[in-house]
Amino acid sequence: MSALLAALRISRRDAWRAKGRSALIMVMIGLPVLVITGLLTFAATADLTPRERLTADLGTADIRIKTTETRGRLAQDLQGQCCPSGAGPVSTPPWTSAELTKLLGPGARLLPANDGSADFWSRAGRGHVAAHELDLRDPLTAGMYRLVEGRVPASPQEIAVTPAMLERGARLGAPLVVTRAERSLRVVGTVENPHQTDSAEIVGLPGTLLLDRRDGNGAGWLADTAGPVRWADVQRLNGVGLLVRSRAVIEDPPAYGPRFEPPFNVDQTVAVGLAGVMTVLEVVLLAGPAFAVGLRRRRRELALIAAQGGSPGHLRMIVLADGIVLGGGAAVIGLALGVGLASLSAVLEAGRLIGGVGPLEIPWGLVVTIALIGMGSGLIAALVPAVQAARQDVTAVLGGRVSAVRDRAGSLLPGLILLIAGVVAAVFAVSVDQNWVLAAALLAQLGLVALAPRLVRGAARVAARLPLPFRLAARDASRHRGRTASAVAAVMTAAAAVIAVGVATSSGYAQSRDAFQAVVPAGTTTIETRGLDDDGWAKLKAAAGRKLPGVPLVEAAEVRDAKGVTLMLSSRRTDGDRLLFFPGRSGGLPIGDGRLLTLVQGRQDPVASAAFSSGKAVVFDPHLVRDGRLSLSVTARIVVSGGENFKARSEITIPAVVARAADPRYAVAVLPVAAVRNAGLEVKTRALYIDPASYRPTVQQELDLEWELATVAPANVYVEPGFQEDPAPLMWMLLGAALILVLGGTFVATGLAAADMRPDLTTMAAVGAPPGTRRLVVAGQAGFIAGLGVLIGAMAGAFTGIAAIWPAETRGWTGRFMGDRMEDGGIWSLLWTPPTIEIPWLFLAAVVIGLPILAALVAGALTRTRVVLTRRLT
Repeated sequence: MSALLAALRISRRDAWRAKGRSALIMVMIGLPVLVITGLLTFAATADLTPRERLTADLGTADIRIKTTETRGRLAQDLQGQCCPSGAGPVSTPPWTSAELTKLLGPGARLLPANDGSADFWSRAGRGHVAAHELDLRDPLTAGMYRLVEGRVPASPQEIAVTPAMLERGARLGAPLVVTRAERSLRVVGTVENPHQTDSAEIVGLPGTLLLDRRDGNGAGWLADTAGPVRWADVQRLNGVGLLVRSRAVIEDPPAYGPRFEPPFNVDQTVAVGLAGVMTVLEVVLLAGPAFAVGLRRRRRELALIAAQGGSPGHLRMIVLADGIVLGGGAAVIGLALGVGLASLSAVLEAGRLIGGVGPLEIPWGLVVTIALIGMGSGLIAALVPAVQAARQDVTAVLGGRVSAVRDRAGSLLPGLILLIAGVVAAVFAVSVDQNWVLAAALLAQLGLVALAPRLVRGAARVAARLPLPFRLAARDASRHRGRTASAVAAVMTAAAAVIAVGVATSSGYAQSRDAFQAVVPAGTTTIETRGLDDDGWAKLKAAAGRKLPGVPLVEAAEVRDAKGVTLMLSSRRTDGDRLLFFPGRSGGLPIGDGRLLTLVQGRQDPVASAAFSSGKAVVFDPHLVRDGRLSLSVTARIVVSGGENFKARSEITIPAVVARAADPRYAVAVLPVAAVRNAGLEVKTRALYIDPASYRPTVQQELDLEWELATVAPANVYVEPGFQEDPAPLMWMLLGAALILVLGGTFVATGLAAADMRPDLTTMAAVGAPPGTRRLVVAGQAGFIAGLGVLIGAMAGAFTGIAAIWPAETRGWTGRFMGDRMEDGGIWSLLWTPPTIEIPWLFLAAVVIGLPILAALVAGALTRTRVVLTRRLT
């Protein structure tokens, strides 16, 4: 212990002497600790527990009750989240206060608290917003909202809005048109949800906003009860179809109560672990050269200790103490700054930037673990210099000569074993999961790190034919392999990670682009409705004509069964037994007349029009037609609580011909009404298409059209957006990350190398080397480190990206549910095919060629060429 304390004192003294190098090491170790601990603290503060949300959800009430669409038995968790567990009537009469009072017992006081949504019309346009019916004057609501400005509503003609609504056109003291009935309500106050500061909400008195709730579904009450409502009482209320959030249950939860917590996610845990290992590896590799240079600067001091009786173990301990002192100090400072800044942000409610504010919460277990990992990374970074310190030639160092012990190139076998094992494991992991591919790639990366000294020596031999300055730079890099290999490995690791993500991103984009398919051209406006009779449809069509005078409206039909259930038609490929197209946002395959065919096909085609007029479907993919017939899968489109459901019914075939579309990505097939009717299905005209060439509405015009049509009949208006993905923003972010990591690691190593070889540069100046030559030597150092690192990292990253995209794009394609919608409006393709691999060559060239050149230019430009007279021992 006394030797360790002495080593720590020596390390502390040396760290204070070399302030610049010490600060550099502490920044490299402490910055990740600061960022991660700050993010963890901020996330824990913004992530509210059920107990922390009690006041915002319940105010001062004992319970909050919500009705459902059934009066049958329900199962809920302790927080009131539910899923039905028994059958009950789908539509029920509204609950009354008398019924609830009877259930809750004498002494209960009820206050209506309803949640839903409402349409509004402000000076900024129309929109849809969350709406709540709640009397904020009642003491039971205290704490549910904070009054920011004005006052709370006191009459049915008044409402309060959140600050986000002010950005959407609402104004304090001005009227706001709410609901489709065009009711004008006056905004009298601005209130704020205490934990969701960016939410757009409207709050009014009960009965003013949610006028369409007639069955009690979505209605609720705050209740002040005579005693605490325990879990048994909650289950009793679940038995009649009521959801209950109880203060007593949340504050003192029963051990046996269901919590419906998500299961342990192995994939997520593996992903977090891999990210942590990569971060530690990068920190260790970046800090390693700094420790190596520190060892060279103090080798005489260590030699004196050895001459006075210090053992090699003592020398190792002194250098390892550097890692403890600098790593521990950086970890403590990073932890203090991270937690302190996150705490300050919580006090200043910086969570408003992400829309969530909660009480300060510091996850001490996690942040202390991160700090220990940071200190451990400093200790690991000092490990190789510690071994070198124990091997130095004491006599040579004290005699003023360079130690005979040189950096070893390392054993070839361990690196090769790790590299081959990682590659083989990645090949096998392709059929398992993406995270395991990344784990195997990390194993291969560790092999490349172990091989870095060999790679440096091999690259230096290749550089023997370069001009003198670059040859000197390569020779110096090879001579000090312990310093250079660590920097090359750091650049290699960063480049591999960035390029792997870039290849995976580009390939994923290409896969989505190739699989994208819509049934109507991009920009086509669709007006559709559900459940209208013929008179209602006629009124809706007339209203659309009045709203859009002179715009051609192309009619399309929907398919129904004998009971009036809406059916969807999707096509099946002839070269496989899986469905190719599922109903997406664009709906099923379009059914209509010749005008619809012209719109979808994108051009006039007399041959296709003649076949269509004779009752044949026009298909734009030859793989969908066999023996002149198109196979269609008939599915029932059923509206259920929370969305739509699709249930397979049967299959039909209709006569078809193959034609060519102007853009095959936006055309699958067009079905004539006669062919569908001949297949035994009922067809009703219930949709309108608008050619984008004649009319293409803006987002606000789309909302206005839907709003005005809804005054006649329920209608849905949307515009086919087409393929929307764009990888460019992410690729630019990756290039920025590569710029920071690669150049940062290169400049750290180059700066340390330039300081270490200052005597050599002075000797070059003494023998007549011009400043430009000395600049080229330093530039060659930077180019050698960056070039070798990104070249090897690019190959490793490309392999990892290709291997990772394979399971990500093929896993789970079979068995996908028949109602999945693509967010951009297209339709899923379910044919099992290998993923599309697309290499981003421009991005790759920027990283592999551009970054080393930039590193060399910057390093050469910033090199000091002033000659400093020194005395050199020989």
